[in-house]
Amino acid sequence: MRSSKPQNTLNLKLMIFICSVFLFFVFLKLGFFSSGLQTFQSIPSNDSISECNKIPPSLAHSLVHYASTNITPQQTLAELSVTLRVLEKKSPCNFLVFGLGNDSLMWSSLNYGGRTVFLEEDNKWMKEFKKEMPFLETYHVVYDSKVSQASEFLHAGRSEDCKVVEDPRLSRCRLSIKTFPNEVYETEWDLIMVDAPTGFRDNLPGRMTAIYTAGLMARNRKEGDTDVFVHDVDRWVEDKFSMALLCEGYWREQVGKLRHFTIPSHSTHSDWPFCP
Repeated sequence: MRSSKPQNTLNLKLMIFICSVFLFFVFLKLGFFSSGLQTFQSIPSNDSISECNKIPPSLAHSLVHYASTNITPQQTLAELSVTLRVLEKKSPCNFLVFGLGNDSLMWSSLNYGGRTVFLEEDNKWMKEFKKEMPFLETYHVVYDSKVSQASEFLHAGRSEDCKVVEDPRLSRCRLSIKTFPNEVYETEWDLIMVDAPTGFRDNLPGRMTAIYTAGLMARNRKEGDTDVFVHDVDRWVEDKFSMALLCEGYWREQVGKLRHFTIPSHSTHSDWPFCP
């Protein structure tokens, strides 16, 4: 999720994209649109305008941030649009993001009014990031895994222990992460983005356990569906683990390197198999 390489073309597109979203909020506040955006209303009077709230600080901060930097999210505009379509339907909602990076402010702003939480492995990076954006809800997490263990983790993921749907803190599955803050487990997440931890070398944590735990939390919620997104599926770990543990039967689409799954609650369907 972190990138220092300038991407001028993408940056321009992203600026236009973000500006469009913010203008939508402005017009909505001013009453330019009616419910469902079906009917164009007359321009409000000066009295009604004076009663409108200002653009929320988080949205204004996001617009200025992306308009003044050459550093853009690693996801392409097409990939970002996949998650945006789901956010348009579900926000304000609970959105859990594995990783803290150049797109974090954007996700928090697009989920305005909801709760967006970021889990970051690099404590030093997180502290530096928080100095600039202290209003983002972030937690430092530690992963007990290595990419070099991916094959044995994949084999373990097929065991019966890993097919039991329960609170990840109680799971006997080797892939279940039990060290997150309690509020992560106790929140029912509507969207989960797995774009971390790092996994481009054998000695790095990889996303094996993050993918499994995201899927387990989705299945363990009391009711409803959770949309889970996995980035970098061009890599072996993200490709194999997302299909095996989030399940091909729950796969909805793939755009570029982003794969989207919709996982229903299993809590009231104890007879359902782990994968359909």
